[in-house]
Amino acid sequence: MANIISRPDWYITEREVTSEFAYRNRRKFLKQMGFAGGALATLSGGLSAAGKVRSLYPAKRAAAFNPGWPLTDETVATTYNNFYEFTTQKTMVHRLVDDFEISPWKVKVHGLCAKPTTFDFDDLCRKIGLEERVYRFRCVEAWAMTVPWTGFPMHKLLKLVEPKAEAKFVKFVTAMIPEQMPGIARQPRYPWPYTEGLTMAEAMHDLAFVATGIFGKPMPKQNGAPIRTVIPWKYGYKSIKSIVEIEFTKSQPETLWETLSPEEYPFESNVEPKVPHPRWSQATHRIVDTGERERTLLYNGYEKQVGHLYKK
Repeated sequence: MANIISRPDWYITEREVTSEFAYRNRRKFLKQMGFAGGALATLSGGLSAAGKVRSLYPAKRAAAFNPGWPLTDETVATTYNNFYEFTTQKTMVHRLVDDFEISPWKVKVHGLCAKPTTFDFDDLCRKIGLEERVYRFRCVEAWAMTVPWTGFPMHKLLKLVEPKAEAKFVKFVTAMIPEQMPGIARQPRYPWPYTEGLTMAEAMHDLAFVATGIFGKPMPKQNGAPIRTVIPWKYGYKSIKSIVEIEFTKSQPETLWETLSPEEYPFESNVEPKVPHPRWSQATHRIVDTGERERTLLYNGYEKQVGHLYKK
């Protein structure tokens, strides 16, 4: 009798997440996505509509976060995205975000803090100020980018509300607007809204970043507009997009991917090349715009900065 294997809706195969073909050059990559020539500069989805903060771009690049690494091609970085609220197809997200309304935008910060506040996005950017940082970005699916992000250190936002001593974790919540995000209805078994979390020590580390832009411009919708996190030493799904809520908690918060599959997507999810994903190796990764394979570094190359957080 043949075995019948029933997969959950969220299951993705190794071939889907780490495809064998290589995008050997920018032209080939874009051709496969249906773009050509000079028309590539303007893409469906476009930039953030948060007009009040456009004058803050481009922000000055922070010298300490400008290592001189080759940057990923901007068109590739803004058309190859995981954003399951719209679709599970990476090269289609930017085609489905036009109806996503991102202005005005509020972020509620609450929980175990002395000054819970709901921030207006534009006011928050002006209050804290913006800078640009170049970070590596490593997806759990074994592909990677190097991106210039605009935003501010996470600790500057968290300190505004004065976290209490009993706060041990920070929970983040993504917008859940089914009428604007067609992928939500297509994945009814997902525990929406998308949630993620960090320990307080991780959230207060200077590398933890709140991003509002990319490549010197306001954040495109497909990349997580208008406000997202970038945690460069962790797998990409820990860097949550389109944030509407931040909560300080005493206990470890439940997160979407860990709820779906704790063995594959544990809460910590640091980049560790010697610890394989249950379905593929994490020893190397593919650079998305060149197709080249590189050796993955512990904590995505940020071991000196964050290694002390994980010493037993």
